[in-house]
Amino acid sequence: MSHQIIKDLHNRYTAKKYDSAKRISADDLEVIKEAIRLSASSINSQPWKFVLVESEEGKNRLHDTFANKHQFNQHHAKEASHTLLLAYDPEFTKEKFSKRVDVEVSSGHLPADMRDNFMGAYAFAEMNTDENGYNGSWTKAQVYLALGNIMHTLARLNIASTPMEGVDPDLIGEKFSAELDGHICEVALAMGYPLEEEDWNHGLPKARLAVGDIITTV
Repeated sequence: MSHQIIKDLHNRYTAKKYDSAKRISADDLEVIKEAIRLSASSINSQPWKFVLVESEEGKNRLHDTFANKHQFNQHHAKEASHTLLLAYDPEFTKEKFSKRVDVEVSSGHLPADMRDNFMGAYAFAEMNTDENGYNGSWTKAQVYLALGNIMHTLARLNIASTPMEGVDPDLIGEKFSAELDGHICEVALAMGYPLEEEDWNHGLPKARLAVGDIITTV
């Protein structure tokens, strides 16, 4: 299939080795940041925080978060051009949602006289909130919507990526506590350019089930 979207998805793969000498350009970073901002979420809740690690100090901090486990991903912390920490809000309250609704109004997307009605959409969060105010299972799902969007954006820019659930949320929470501001990071995304001659996953064909095995049309 020749469609550009399909080409992007064929070209996208999980990089295993990055060229530490190659950096993502400032122009591409602006596109990536805007793509992050425009990511979809249920009821436009945006219950997330993103930390873009690019400085040597930040990379050293991230490297240190692999001290106890998942060392197979540790080298990405310093070799990738950038790493994005994707974090969710474990207690997304109605008051926090209210701030999102205010932006709906100020942007012109939502008429001011419909603000109170739209606040009723918070019921989706309430259905996923326990007696202690925890709704992290729901907000974490929103983070994965953003992750998919970012990965496709990177593929379009011909930038390699490595999604990593092999991270240590506890140490990340400790080392990046100021930046995360109470949010929890359980997935990160390394980004950059592959060191092709040392990346065993580069250039291999896709291994996916057939369309007929996964899609049923009714």
